[in-house]
Amino acid sequence: MIEHGYTVSGMSCGHCAQLVTEEITALPGVTEVDVDVPTGRVVVRADAALAEGDVRTAIEEAGFTYVGVASLVS
Repeated sequence: MIEHGYTVSGMSCGHCAQLVTEEITALPGVTEVDVDVPTGRVVVRADAALAEGDVRTAIEEAGFTYVGVASLVS
């Protein structure tokens, strides 16, 4: 299991988080997505490494802005 962290802007509610979760979950190998709306932090767990471009596309398909890779260290 590999964890990936990303930052997304433009989310303001639970529905926003749901849209992002649905799009990213559709990527091959993704097993879990955790979205923190206030910080814009998205943690994705997958069976293998994910292509950053695929994640960016999924986030943009959900209607939000991909900011970049985020550190998984709090």
